[in-house]
Amino acid sequence: MPSSQFNLGYIIRLALTAALGGLLFGYDIAVISGTIPFITDVFSLNEWWKGFTVSGIYIGCLVGAGFAGRMSDRFGRKSMLIVSALIFGISAVGSGLSNTLTSFFIYRLIGGLGVGMAAMLSPMYIAEVTPARIRGRFVATNQFTIVTGILAAYFVNYLLLSVGDQAWRWMLLAETIPSVLFLLSMFFVPETPRYLAKIGNYEKATKILTRIGGGDFAAQTVENIRNTLVDKQGGDIRLLFKRSMRLVLIIGVFLAIFQQWSGINVIFFYAPDIFAKTGVGVESQLFQTVIVGATNVIFTILAMWLVERAGRKILLLVSSAGMALSYTLVGILFFTDNLSGYILLAFALIAVASFSLGLGPVVWVMLSEIFPNKIRGQAMSVATMCLWIGTFTLTLTFPSLINALGGAITFWIYGAICIFGLVFMFFVLPETKGKTLEELESILIK
Repeated sequence: MPSSQFNLGYIIRLALTAALGGLLFGYDIAVISGTIPFITDVFSLNEWWKGFTVSGIYIGCLVGAGFAGRMSDRFGRKSMLIVSALIFGISAVGSGLSNTLTSFFIYRLIGGLGVGMAAMLSPMYIAEVTPARIRGRFVATNQFTIVTGILAAYFVNYLLLSVGDQAWRWMLLAETIPSVLFLLSMFFVPETPRYLAKIGNYEKATKILTRIGGGDFAAQTVENIRNTLVDKQGGDIRLLFKRSMRLVLIIGVFLAIFQQWSGINVIFFYAPDIFAKTGVGVESQLFQTVIVGATNVIFTILAMWLVERAGRKILLLVSSAGMALSYTLVGILFFTDNLSGYILLAFALIAVASFSLGLGPVVWVMLSEIFPNKIRGQAMSVATMCLWIGTFTLTLTFPSLINALGGAITFWIYGAICIFGLVFMFFVLPETKGKTLEELESILIK
């Protein structure tokens, strides 16, 4: 069915509404970079506590991803996205008004719950309401809003710097605005047709699918969904660990962990610290993070255009190669102590551009595609929990790692990880472009 025959206006509205969760995801994880110079003094943080304060949110992410899958399979994708919007708002207000490290850390953990839920649920919602021919591009929209949220956080941090010592509070409180917008918007979109079919409400599922692509499209899609759910209602997470699921489980867990251990969040979250090593002041550090965020957005837009043309696999391979090259160059800069000027920024931008072209958006596309209908929510939870474990370990260890081993060895380690990931994906990863979720299930589940 040509994409012109779909109700693109309706699909765009559904996708963008769900993707607001991605916007908050991006803002929440990136805003901390601008607060570090302030909270380091306010809460007297040493290097270990600085790393733990930045990475602590991922404990919440891990918990949020853990229960969101089961809850979304029980109560629906829409309901749990509404809950995540509420959590984002509570975290923004609480962390912005905190006067002790304990309360600040607790509210950041709460924010992590929202991030963990939205990171899993937003791409899954989008994947379940979009036709196969355009699914990759629309799921990549979620990554676009994530990087837009990251850029917004960098930009807000830069603009609020002039407020003074209390700037960090306003950086965090600013998240309240998109939280409220996300909460209100979710009341005006339907539940996903695949979830409705899963709980036996085929009539409502058909109605939504008809609005998306017409009667014939709805009838065919409902039939495909019904075939994957026959005698398998109420899928159990234990199904994911059966022999027939081995390949899809390995792919999902690998992609999730590799996206984080590729090292990109070291640049996103510790950018001011890294750029400080060039000798520039706080204002210049935060301005350079804005450039990082803008590069992230531009290349994510390019990825959205390429994902249905070039395919998922080639973008992931190119992305990994580009990041390995970047880290090699950054390591050389540290090794030769040639950190003056903007050369460090230029090489860091190669990594950001490479990540945004593939590992950033495409991993979320594939995670939303590869798991079977009957346990998609719970399976996404497992993969996303692995992702947050990867993020937590990466961001926790970076400050200590760079102090103990130096910048050269640290970035060369990340480069070696990217090369390993490239080789694994070349030999193991399937191409999912253009296939329905039900077709992928029949291919991957043996």
